[in-house]
Amino acid sequence: MTQHKNLLLNNQLCFALYAATNSIVRYYRIYLNEIGITYTQYLVLLVLWETDNCSIKIIAKTLKLDSPTITPIVQKLEKMNIVKRNRSNEDERMVLVSLTRAGIDLEGQVADIQNKVACKTNLKTKDFNELKITLNKLAETMAEKEKNLESLLK
Repeated sequence: MTQHKNLLLNNQLCFALYAATNSIVRYYRIYLNEIGITYTQYLVLLVLWETDNCSIKIIAKTLKLDSPTITPIVQKLEKMNIVKRNRSNEDERMVLVSLTRAGIDLEGQVADIQNKVACKTNLKTKDFNELKITLNKLAETMAEKEKNLESLLK
């Protein structure tokens, strides 16, 4: 039995976030399976619906992931004819990703899925939006603290 109350599982912010995230992602998976995409493919598509024809590097940065994580996801989406990849005319090292007609057409179905999942939270719109704002602020704060710590450790 722990002697430190801060080590109790129910006192962990990280566990509360982890459990909530898993619950939401499970709902997404149920609906996304019906249209044949994964949750991580969904995230990539969100970036492209917002800013089409962007680099793998930009997609990775937006999703707070690294490029080697994004590349196989984009490759699978390309095999499904949802996106296409092209080399940049300005810099051949840069791979640009854009939506195909099928990828553009998928947006409406996915918007419906997002609404279904949002409804499953049973949060009022105001609470839902406040939670998103708070979590985004938390992510920004933690990223800044991580940068500061990394620079101190160098």
